[in-house]
Parts: sequence; C-alpha cells; structure tokens
Amino acid sequence: MFGANLRILAKKYPSISELSRQLKINRTQFNRYLSGESFPRPDVLDRICAFFEVDARILLEPVESITNQSHVLNGPVLAEFVGVGVNDVPQDAFPSGFFRFSRRSFINTSQFVVGLVYVFRDEEHTYVRGYEAKDAMLQQGLTADIRAREFRGYVTRQEEGVALVISRRNSMTCSFNYLARVASFENNYWVGYVTRTVRESASGSRAVRMVYEHLGQEKTDIYAMARESGFVAEENLMPFHRRLLQTEEPFR
Repeated sequence: MFGANLRILAKKYPSISELSRQLKINRTQFNRYLSGESFPRPDVLDRICAFFEVDARILLEPVESITNQSHVLNGPVLAEFVGVGVNDVPQDAFPSGFFRFSRRSFINTSQFVVGLVYVFRDEEHTYVRGYEAKDAMLQQGLTADIRAREFRGYVTRQEEGVALVISRRNSMTCSFNYLARVASFENNYWVGYVTRTVRESASGSRAVRMVYEHLGQEKTDIYAMARESGFVAEENLMPFHRRLLQTEEPFR
C-alpha cells in the first residue's frame, strides 16, 4: 500500500530524481519505496508525510481517502453540506480561464474597480487567483508589492449559480462572492455581489454588485487588459458591465 500511495503522490512531479533531491532521500532507496521492497525509518516517513501533506496512514490506507478526509470541506462533518459543492463545479456552470470583473469600490463609492482573475481546475476542485489593484492597497495604507496583492480562493456550486470564497495571503482579508449567469450574446457574463469581512463603517460599503465576464484561455489581449486594471470612473466602464451593475440603483 505504501509503495502504491507513493507512486500516486509522485505522479505530480516530472522527475523522480528531482523529487528524491527535494525529499533528501537517496534515489536508489526511494525507488525501493516506490516498488514496495522497503519501508522508510520513522524519521524519513515523517519527512515524506510532511512534504506531501499526508499522515502515516499512507502505510495502510489508500491515499485518496486520506487526502479527502484531511480536507476540512470534504471531512466527515461538512462533506454532505459544503463538500458536495466544491468537488464538482461543471465547466458549463463556471468555465476555467480568464475573467474580467467590475464592481463599485468599497473605499471610494464614486469609483469602480476593474480587474482580472484566473479560474482553474486541479483534480475535482475549482480555484480562483488574482491580484488586488495597487491603488486600492495604497489607499488603505497597505503594502502594494505583488506578494501582498495576491488573492486566492475556491469555487463551489450553488442552486442557481456559484459562490467564491477568496482570501489574501495569511487570511488577511476574506470576501464572499455570489454569481449567476445572465443572458448575453456569447453567454459569457455572470452577475451577483461581493461582500467583504470588515467591521461596519460610516464610510465605504461592505457589499456591492459585481460582474464577471469570461474571456477564455487566450492570453493575447490579457496583458493589455491587466495594465488597464484598477480604479475607473463610471463613464469608463464597459457599457454592458455598467448596465449589469445598475449603477443608479442601490444594492439590496
């Protein structure tokens, strides 16, 4: 069982030699583990488990059951509630690729934020990744380097759309996004809202409408769009984005 599990875990790495170096295990000895001819010492087993983020059950149980149970959303407490939605988000419900989004600014409600995110699949899960606008970070007195601006999250199915739970590094901030597809010529728009996890304030908002436009996987124009990300005035929004955001109507 250990050898079979180790072979599954090693498939994610293009080179066994490089994997052996990262684990600081002799290549010949590592091959013995893979073939099931040998078992590691406790200290080496601990190193392997820490590297692959599993536990010592890989000696006795299939690695698929271990990794699923160790995931909080797929664990025994939440599997039938949250886990069902995160395990399978169909491509036709929310496809992989680049999305352009727009929303009213939380900080300066007279302006709007336009940005890009990338949605991708890893095994049965769907993830989202992007970067906060530099101006938004600076206006909050935060560091605006690329590492601080990055955010990531996961996508889960809902009855009539999808929800995205997104956080900045070290769980500095978190947002909940709900999106549902709307009719359009290319069927590539979603509209909903985003809420942020901050205390109530007399200035600014905690929930605003949001529009997502699927751009596909083509990178030709993505970099140009990325350079245009940031704060924009209402009149500079894409016309269909402005229409879907219902800028004259209060959010309810």
